[in-house]
Amino acid sequence: MNRKTTLSIDALINLILAIILLLFSPEMADFFGLPSANNNFYPNILGAVFLGITIALIIEAFRNPSNNSKVGLGMVGAACINLSGGFVLLLWLVFGDMKLPLKGNILLWALDLTLILISTIELFSLFKKN
Repeated sequence: MNRKTTLSIDALINLILAIILLLFSPEMADFFGLPSANNNFYPNILGAVFLGITIALIIEAFRNPSNNSKVGLGMVGAACINLSGGFVLLLWLVFGDMKLPLKGNILLWALDLTLILISTIELFSLFKKN
């Protein structure tokens, strides 16, 4: 996969997470079988962070490589964010004893595997060029 496609896919994943977190409510958590929070403040702030990451990834995906004045989030940064999030989520899934319903477990495991897969692709594409 080329750099533009990989970063665009990563941006789409982050945009979906941003929208879900920005619209977070206890009812949404119940619907997806996810742990709830006492209020929406922290999930919404995290959603805004994902939205910022999305914008940075889009800037990086579509910038002209010779134009260093508008650098967004590069491949290494994207891989670091995804690996960090994927690793912490993996720890929660394995050791967190969250007692989630089946659909919540499926959703979180799918998200975790997606994060690990996209960061592996990003790192592979980086090392492939060098």
